[in-house]
Amino acid sequence: MPLKQLFIIRHAKSSWSLPGQDDFDRPLNDRGRRDAPMMAERLLAKKIDIDLIVSSPANRALTTAGFFADAYRLDKTHQKTVRSLYHASPSVFYEVIRSLDDGFQSVALFSHNPGITAFVNELSDARIDNMPTCGVFAIRSAIDHWKDFPKRDNQFWFFDYPKA
Repeated sequence: MPLKQLFIIRHAKSSWSLPGQDDFDRPLNDRGRRDAPMMAERLLAKKIDIDLIVSSPANRALTTAGFFADAYRLDKTHQKTVRSLYHASPSVFYEVIRSLDDGFQSVALFSHNPGITAFVNELSDARIDNMPTCGVFAIRSAIDHWKDFPKRDNQFWFFDYPKA
């Protein structure tokens, strides 16, 4: 049976330098701009394919996703934003995943805490206390169609994040 691969990625470290700035608009800070391309390159070095990027439209998530898109040389037809991924609950993650086009085998989702930590902890027996910024939680699922993505019985693949 084919395996679908899912990478759940929290946005890189964001800037708090402008007091009063709307949360949605916060950019990455210097560390975030360093960590995002580094983590993308780390996945590439593992010979991991990503053929679709799906991101929250919030600035920090979209910028993080952009670094991955650049590293993977993915054009705009392989990138999309989904408004509901901004501060999504686990049920929203499932909804987004189940709506994916089956032509994509390997998908990276970019979103935010606290929902992203709650979501990854539902996927397998692996437990993460707090999904770190630019952390990558990877799952393989023995499904042909994304609409069949399960809450459990996924194969935990790996977890990686930038060490401070």
